[in-house]
Amino acid sequence: MAAFSLPRTLAASFIALPLLGTAAMAQSTQDAATAARLRDTALKDDWGYRFLENETTLIGQRLAATDAEARAADWAEKTLKAAGFENVHREPVPMPAWIRGREEATVISPAPQHLVVTALGGSVATPADGIDAEIVLFREYSQLIAAAPGSLTGKIAVVTERMPRVMDGASYGAANPIRRAGPSEAARRGAIAYLHRSLGTDNHRIAHTGATNYQPDVTKIPAAALSNPDADQLERLAARGKTRVHLLLTPTVRENAQSWTVSGEVKGSEKPDEIVLIGAHLDSWDLGTGAIDDGAGDAIVAAAGKLIAALKPHPKRTLRVVLFGAEEMDYSGPAYAKAHADEAGHIVLAAESDFGARKIYTFLAPPGAARTPFVRTLADTITPLGIFMNPAPAQRSGDDIAPLHRLGVPVIAFRQNGLDYFDIHHTADDTLDKVDPRELAQNIAAWAAMAYLATQSDLDFRKLANAQ
Repeated sequence: MAAFSLPRTLAASFIALPLLGTAAMAQSTQDAATAARLRDTALKDDWGYRFLENETTLIGQRLAATDAEARAADWAEKTLKAAGFENVHREPVPMPAWIRGREEATVISPAPQHLVVTALGGSVATPADGIDAEIVLFREYSQLIAAAPGSLTGKIAVVTERMPRVMDGASYGAANPIRRAGPSEAARRGAIAYLHRSLGTDNHRIAHTGATNYQPDVTKIPAAALSNPDADQLERLAARGKTRVHLLLTPTVRENAQSWTVSGEVKGSEKPDEIVLIGAHLDSWDLGTGAIDDGAGDAIVAAAGKLIAALKPHPKRTLRVVLFGAEEMDYSGPAYAKAHADEAGHIVLAAESDFGARKIYTFLAPPGAARTPFVRTLADTITPLGIFMNPAPAQRSGDDIAPLHRLGVPVIAFRQNGLDYFDIHHTADDTLDKVDPRELAQNIAAWAAMAYLATQSDLDFRKLANAQ
């Protein structure tokens, strides 16, 4: 694939560099050349796409703590070993296994019709014969929160607030309480079940799943997401009068199960105890095959690491590639940070890929790093890919490494075009055909350049951040 033709990096116009000695300048020039070579190799190499194809074809969906995810961990371990990684191993993530069952919903009255729904991850089941009840519809989540205690007794609460389509996906974080907290808030007001408009930007008749978080002080009630057209239909019906709905969900839970996090390393040639960590999550939801969420991220970080593993000698610092288990159910990040708390001080930089495979358009450097040779060289290397530097400091890079970040690990972040990401996120449409191999290659090229330059750097990113 040919490199994108774009102007010289914007970053070079405002990054002032300290004067370097002759040896340091020579090393910097060599590092820049190696990073550019990795970038160009990634654009022509299809290993990452084949990794993703195998993951979604040979394994398919990878629901956390299930047999499918265990097969994925076996496969990932063998694949990383074959790719040249060292210290390849898996770490258990104890958790219950939530298994989706039947999910059905229909309007009983005033106009009987089928509704497209999917249970939220972690939802409890309805009674065996389902729930038949009148709905109370809220067009905004804030209206549910404002409802009086007891006002929903015996009713099914329905929230139909829409999630806007935005480039960086920020609306998802803003809308997340609708799914995460909504069932418990409805239960506080007496509801016996909860439905919400899917956190998605499509207008197709598919529902978007995702985890919910029951609060310990209220009754757990069955919870599901509606497709966007069906949420619209309930709005129209409710505007005309009383509407009754039948809901049947039959999920089950297997206690004392476990998920797996798989990792491999490229050992540093000079400073092996200093670690640059790049990661994605191995698990997925069960409706599709987890291609964009997060098979693409797995492919991106694994392929970037494979390119660096082939370098002789290896970069100065150790590169660690981590494929986290159970991200979707919120277990992997906290479990990894707890297990690795003692070495958090040795992780000099971390980054996570968990936003599909669309093109990266910008990156955010660690706090205090914007005026360093590392950032200038990275910006120069990836500008031909259509990526510019955002001068704002990176404050987060992904859910799985957020607990490490809270332990003081600096992060760097890439931002991808997310305009259509939430059209298929957490749906049955999350399949391999949604991934453009050329766009995936652009991601791998950027990640390979970043990971190499970070592992080859001597920068203390913590010190830079503390100097701010």
